[in-house]
Parts: sequence; structure tokens; C-alpha cells
Amino acid sequence: MTAPSRTPEALPSCQVVAVVGATAAGKSDLAVELARRLGGEIVNADSMQLYRGMDIGTAKLTGPERRGVPHHLLDVWDVTEAASVAEYQRLARAEIERLLSAGRVPVLVGGSGLYVRGAIDVMEFPGTDPDVRARLEAELAEGGSGPLHARLAAADPQAARAILPSNGRRVVRALEVIEITGRPFTANLPGHESVYDTLQIGVEVPRPELDGRIARRVDRMWEAGLVDEVRALEREGLREGRTASRALGYQQVLAALAGDCTEDAARAETVRATKRFARRQDSWFRRDPRVHWLSGADTARDDLTGAALALLERPVTA
Repeated sequence: MTAPSRTPEALPSCQVVAVVGATAAGKSDLAVELARRLGGEIVNADSMQLYRGMDIGTAKLTGPERRGVPHHLLDVWDVTEAASVAEYQRLARAEIERLLSAGRVPVLVGGSGLYVRGAIDVMEFPGTDPDVRARLEAELAEGGSGPLHARLAAADPQAARAILPSNGRRVVRALEVIEITGRPFTANLPGHESVYDTLQIGVEVPRPELDGRIARRVDRMWEAGLVDEVRALEREGLREGRTASRALGYQQVLAALAGDCTEDAARAETVRATKRFARRQDSWFRRDPRVHWLSGADTARDDLTGAALALLERPVTA
């Protein structure tokens, strides 16, 4: 089924539309509606929705929920593959260029801030040094991420504030870049220089309402069979996947399946961890002055699409 064509009155004033914000804010539904109105197609920018089989826990839209709008960059990687922003950038820009050449509007949607920036902004990735990486990963395996994070805090305080101490993979990468380039890791992060003429629409929801949505979403995931989904993916190597195994919900269920906690405790921790993650997402996108924020609160939901279309009718400003 093909998405409806653009109508003259719906022509956007930009090349690319990006819908961003915290998890459970309503980004996906808005993106689908905008794509329908603009004759566009969805380009996924959620790092965990790139993994095949990770459906329930990442809240991938079902076929009917996509409403006939083509979706791209879902189910790309096996759960054993480590996520790569550089590889995602290559894939996303290829999709964006293809859609633009076909006269379609790319509607980028997701809450993975670095992936969004990698797709639409000037961003180059320093190379890797296998020897440096192996040495740092050996230190991580032996002593945990705490000492490495302390080293990062001394070398690049801004990077240390942005990377959780528990995220050993990202701590190792930051230290590797510092050692390879001789510059702070944050010096390699993108500025606000766009590759495409992009309108970024942020969907914001008051914190108490968003927390309630997150709790209800986690409940629905459990009811929909998240534990069984994790069991099936475990047989495909999920537990060995350096990135996928740390996804919200999946990490907690894996712990329960290993006997490290009860299923009820895993469920409660998923809610807590998702709320923390939503706050970090909001902080990331708030730092970008180009994001136009719209209310996704229940009381404003009927007006959200109209407000977004109104933004698209005026020239995009940086």
C-alpha cells in the first residue's frame, strides 16, 4: 500500500522532517500522520529498532499502526551485532537521498539523539585502533567501567557527564577517541551544522504524564509477551550482543531469566530505567536550539498534527 501523494497546500518548506523527543511522548504516531499528509516515508532513528526481532520491547509500530506509510531502517541488524552510529549514518543518508530523489519527504523519527544528529548534521567519525580498543576493553573486563569513567572525567569532564558510568562500551570508545586524536571526545561531536534543510519537531509531555505513559507502556509490553520475546532472542545470541543486550527491558528480563532477580523486580526496574532514560533524552534534545517544541500532552493531542503542519508551512530557520 502506497502512502498518499503530497497535496500542494501540504508542501513542506524543508527537505527533511525530524520528529524527536523522549520515549512514550507520541513521536511515532505524529511522524506517521505527517508522512501521510506530506506524501512522505518514515526513516527510523531509534537505535534499538534497527535490531531484528526486538519488537515488543522497542515499541515498534505494528503493520496496521503504520497506516500504509513505508518504514525504513527497521530490522536491519542481528542482535549479536554491535551498534554503530557511523554505519547508521551511511544507511540513513542513503535512504534520505533516495527518498529526496523520488520526490518523497523523509520523515526521520526516533529518540536516539546521536543517531538523529548523525543522519542530518555534519558529523565525522574518528577511526579505531584495534590495539588501543583491545587494551581498554581488557581493563573494562578486569576492573569494570568505574575506573575508566573516572579517567574519562579527568580527561574530558563534559564527555563524562554525558556518558553514564555504567555504559562501559561508550566509555571505552570515548577514551579510545581521546587517545587516537589527542583531543577531547566532545570535540568530535557534531555542532549545529546541517547536511539537509531540516525541520526538527520536538514532542514534549509534562513529566508526571510522561511517567504515567511509561509505566503503562511497560505493562503493555509484559502483557504482549516481552519475556517470551527475550527468551526467543536469547536463543539467537541476545545475551552475547554487546548493544542489544543492554536495551531497556531486554537487559532487565535477561537478568530475571538468569535468576538474578524476580520478574516483578525486572518489570519495576524497567519502568525506573525508562523514566531515567526519558530525562536524558529530553536533556539531549533541549540542547539543540533548532528543535521546535510542540505539546504532546493528552489535552493537546488533537492539535499536535495541525501545529506541526503549521511549522512546515513557514521557512525553516536555524
